[in-house]
Amino acid sequence: MVGVEKYHGTGNDFIIVDAAEDVPDRRAFAADLCDRERGLSHPNARKRGADGVLFLALEREYSPPRVVMTLVQPDGSVAAMCGNGARCAAKWVAERTGATEVMIDTQAGTRRAEVGEQGVTIEMGAPVFDTDGVPVVGDEPLVERDVEGLRVTAVNTGVPHAVAFVDEVTTVDVDAVAPAVRDADVFPEGANVNFATPRDGDDDAGTVRGFDQRTFERGVEAETDSCGTGAVAIVAVAERLGRVERGQRVPVHPPGGRLVVQLTERDALLQGPVEREYTGTVTVVDSSTFDVELDGIVGDD
Repeated sequence: MVGVEKYHGTGNDFIIVDAAEDVPDRRAFAADLCDRERGLSHPNARKRGADGVLFLALEREYSPPRVVMTLVQPDGSVAAMCGNGARCAAKWVAERTGATEVMIDTQAGTRRAEVGEQGVTIEMGAPVFDTDGVPVVGDEPLVERDVEGLRVTAVNTGVPHAVAFVDEVTTVDVDAVAPAVRDADVFPEGANVNFATPRDGDDDAGTVRGFDQRTFERGVEAETDSCGTGAVAIVAVAERLGRVERGQRVPVHPPGGRLVVQLTERDALLQGPVEREYTGTVTVVDSSTFDVELDGIVGDD
């Protein structure tokens, strides 16, 4: 029996497993449980399946507490970073320790998160545009160039992203357009593909209206309801192109909710809500087969 919990950040949903649990084949575990048609389900969940499995190793002896985060995606790959996943991890740690500050060790570096009334805010690191850092093929950063028929800018916000500003995100056929860009030769490691449409006007607090977002995620190989690294990528590219100013709090609206991104002199901050959907257990039949029926899953009160 493997204990599981389901969390989501603006619709970007994750199954969380304590890394101490015995899961012989993490890739098969993630593939089975995350499947949108046959994966883990519960009446409290927004969707069947998930965008990935977070294996979390909590280290309570540190102050603030630390957690080592490993994200296994539905295709079995391991993502170096995930903004909404890291925010869910911070919430998971806070519920166990009572801490309002959490250090999260990812393959993209250690990230500091704060858990408060406004949700979970995480330091995402500085966006990178240089060719080696994204990475992209070529001698110059990829800025406003045509890739497979889409005009994109490439940036790494923990993982590679291609960002395209379009007239209206709701009219984009993401499943038809994004895969060719995701696998384009210019991206040797592939890329997440983001579509963004600016919202007009500022509010009275000096916060720009921001952007509508849709993202096709590498590793999920489909559009997701939200992508935290993608939201940061959109604002980072917008700042580079002169659409927003550094220091502004910029709302980004994926289909699953509202995130806020702020670029500082040395970092990018990502803020948004996190919710726990349910907790329970999954039976491991053998190393690569799992009982993911409703039996054994207990929802929160």
